[in-house]
Amino acid sequence: MISCIILDDEPFAHQVLEHYIAQIPDLVLTAKFRNAVEAFEFLGKNTVNLLFLDIEMPLVTGLNFLAALKEPPTTIFTTAYKQYAYEGFELHAADYLLKPFSFERFEKAIDKTGLLLPDKIVHQTIAIKDASGIINLRQDEILYIEGMKDYIKITTAAQVYTIYHTLKAMLDKLDPALFLQAHRSFIVNKAHIRRLSQEMLVLSDQTFIPVGKSFKKELLLVLKNEG
Repeated sequence: MISCIILDDEPFAHQVLEHYIAQIPDLVLTAKFRNAVEAFEFLGKNTVNLLFLDIEMPLVTGLNFLAALKEPPTTIFTTAYKQYAYEGFELHAADYLLKPFSFERFEKAIDKTGLLLPDKIVHQTIAIKDASGIINLRQDEILYIEGMKDYIKITTAAQVYTIYHTLKAMLDKLDPALFLQAHRSFIVNKAHIRRLSQEMLVLSDQTFIPVGKSFKKELLLVLKNEG
């Protein structure tokens, strides 16, 4: 189960989020706050997985609140002010929901956190062979894949695997709903894309991936449809 809390000074915002949270079985609302001080004290004594955080609040902004947390939970900003989006992502927010947002957009934000994974992805694996033998690797654990002539590097949050394979052959084996090619030498997991910065993709682990000109149009379309 994924524990979550709400920090927002607007009662209506609480109602909307509570309604949406209740529709996702694995989400559990642990606490809700309209006061940043109370929320700060709560997080100092309790561990939660997910924080829904407003930005414009009395006394302290959501940006300052998040920056003050030593070990912040995964955070989704919920705000009526789009001008703070850049600052929000600089603080490594999983997503930025602009009020009013639909349940469908809320679901996409939850997917981006990586805390909940669709059933069809959880059990989807790919067999790879490295120096230690054959490994059955979950596709959703892959952050990105880098091609190096006849070899590729598969990077996950826990480990990097170097195997004898071509990038094109690997792309053919991967689920196209999960991955896309961003550069002639890179395949990325869509779920781990956080933003496009100039000609580079920024991933969830803060890795920068170059974007090739011939792949940029499709990439922008994917980001638009999924963002």
